[in-house]
Amino acid sequence: RIRIPGREVARGDLIVLGEGDRIPADAVLHEASDLQADESLLTGESVPVRKAVGNSIDIDQPRHPGGDDLPYVFSGALIVRGTGVAEVVATGSRSELGKIGQTLNSLDSAPPRLQAQVRRVVKIFALGGAAVSAVVVLLYGLLRGGWFDALLAGIAVGMSMLPEEFPVVLTVFMAMGAWRISRARVLTRRAAAIETLGAATVLCTDKTGTLTQNRMTISELRLADGARWRPADDPLAAVPADFQGLLSAGILGSAPDPHDPMEKAFHELSGRLSEHPRVSNGTLARAYPLRPELLAMSNAWRKGDAPALIAAKGAPEGIAELCRLDGGARVAMLAAVEDMAGQGMRVLGVARAAFDGHAWPDSQRGFAFAFAGLIGLADPLRPGVPEAVRQCRAAGIRVVMITGDYPATAAAIARAAGLDASNVVTGEDLAALDEIGLATRLKSATVFARVMPNQKLRIVTALQTKGEVVAMTGDGVNDAPSLKAAHIGIAMGGRGTDVAREASSIVLLDDDFGSIVQAVRLGRRIYDNLRKAMCFIIAVHIPIAGMAVLPLILGFPLILGPMHIAFIEMVIDPVCTLVFESETEEDDIMRRPPRDPAAPLFTTATVAWGLVQGFVVLALVGGLYVAAVLRGMPETEVRALTFFALVFASISLVFVNRSYGASLIKALLRPNRVLALVLAGVVLMLSLTLLWPFARGLFHFGPLHADDLLVTLGAGAAALLILDIVKLFGLKRDLKAGG
Repeated sequence: RIRIPGREVARGDLIVLGEGDRIPADAVLHEASDLQADESLLTGESVPVRKAVGNSIDIDQPRHPGGDDLPYVFSGALIVRGTGVAEVVATGSRSELGKIGQTLNSLDSAPPRLQAQVRRVVKIFALGGAAVSAVVVLLYGLLRGGWFDALLAGIAVGMSMLPEEFPVVLTVFMAMGAWRISRARVLTRRAAAIETLGAATVLCTDKTGTLTQNRMTISELRLADGARWRPADDPLAAVPADFQGLLSAGILGSAPDPHDPMEKAFHELSGRLSEHPRVSNGTLARAYPLRPELLAMSNAWRKGDAPALIAAKGAPEGIAELCRLDGGARVAMLAAVEDMAGQGMRVLGVARAAFDGHAWPDSQRGFAFAFAGLIGLADPLRPGVPEAVRQCRAAGIRVVMITGDYPATAAAIARAAGLDASNVVTGEDLAALDEIGLATRLKSATVFARVMPNQKLRIVTALQTKGEVVAMTGDGVNDAPSLKAAHIGIAMGGRGTDVAREASSIVLLDDDFGSIVQAVRLGRRIYDNLRKAMCFIIAVHIPIAGMAVLPLILGFPLILGPMHIAFIEMVIDPVCTLVFESETEEDDIMRRPPRDPAAPLFTTATVAWGLVQGFVVLALVGGLYVAAVLRGMPETEVRALTFFALVFASISLVFVNRSYGASLIKALLRPNRVLALVLAGVVLMLSLTLLWPFARGLFHFGPLHADDLLVTLGAGAAALLILDIVKLFGLKRDLKAGG
């Protein structure tokens, strides 16, 4: 025997396996002694599987991880019990682990749709703005003369029409959205996930490590007379006296320093005994390992000259054989086993015997065992999962469990989580279905069990073909292909594998299933606020562009120059980015159905609402401008009056767009610290342009009196009232539906 690096293992090599070893390649067993492997990395099973040597094995036949008493071991799995010798049959990309890697390389993540939409809109606006600017320069130069002034007018119009805020808003919203989601202990790895979260219609979740805690715990102790005790009923209580013997026998029947997660569960509960059984029963004198012909193991403990205590545990059928149970007792025990297994427990039988001799029997059958009872183990559900499932259902998101575990276990966990477990589809059922049959089963099935990695990917792909927006959670290597193929791949950051995290779009840092719901809530809020910001941008550019062109059409003095438009842009940029990004969510955000993923960001309702707002403000400000000119006000005062009215009306657009469903009073009073800071900054800057001579001269403003300021404020208030009425009776439902 020699020790070599795992990367140097080749097909045909013989590898020696022992407890704690990570298997370096797929191999077929030639020797196995009480061998068990944890293959959850590949299958999602929460408990180890037994391995056995097979007869006349064809090493080229298909091999699949999962299931007991198979003669194969697989790369990446962990040996948790026993020893063995195996011949390597596949390495690298030919192993089951490598095949998953090949599948990952063949999948491409969906590109962000919003970037393409915004890029297209910006091009349209830019081309339109350039064309209008060129026309303005020509008209001004030909009709009024003064080509330098014509150039300034063209620049002003171009600045007013160029929507440079669109890409800025998208970038800021995605960055700030990732930050907000990270505060919910969710790490965003791809920006596309943020824009897709609010559209998710199906959440496909793994069981082990996602809905459950990925650790075995003792769920129930049941005595031969039917008495039962559940440790979870009182987590701090000591084990009742009647059940201490059963638990002690289970601990003594386990390895003193276990790798098996079920045996670890026995030792974890030992602290609730009055005395640790190993203290009172001495040292381990003899061990009888589990054999294929007898699925039970026994440990013999001796202390001084006292009779040895023999503790056995294993499959209930094996323990019944050791205890030589008669017909009635066996039937009663199997009925109890069936009842516990139906609740998703992995059931072990426990027995004990006393031995006063010195020559140990060759087999466990040589002891006179007495049946002690049954112990049920389970991978417990994570706290908060049922509430998270309920919130998903309220938000119109269907939750589907896809696991490699056994159907009974999957059904029990599904029921505990609040899912419909009446229709469980197994991997064998899936293999027999064509694409049409699979689509039919997907309409009603919510639990899929004993599913292989390629079948998980097939389920995700079938759901996407039906038009569903799929979010997929997982933590194992077996989940990686489906995580990458899903619209939103969600990996577990704590217990998850590096492969799963690399394939995912977002990572749950605390492995809390409830964080998914919080991420969906934030995703919907981010998208809502993004639409509000885009609508505001469309609306605010119309009066700016209109007031740059209107004087040319009417032959009146020009009001807006590059300096004025730059000032307004200084107001618009922080408003449409930071202010709208920090807006709180709508009240019904998790009670509405998911938005249509095919719906564009700039829906007909959004664009129409933006145009309505813009033209209402343009009519008010333009009317005020024309009235001031006709009254004979000096040009500098007209400019100041019109500019202030335009700024106040633009601020009113912020309040109009803060909510699609809230009343005007709520929109005004809803707290937003960033908005308060922006408004304070606007008031300060406007005061400077009016009161500081240098700034007043720079802007070519004349003095404004108190009544003039009231008029400008009145223009903003009028815009706010008119648009709120239009929103309330005209576009409210369409706007909310677009989200």
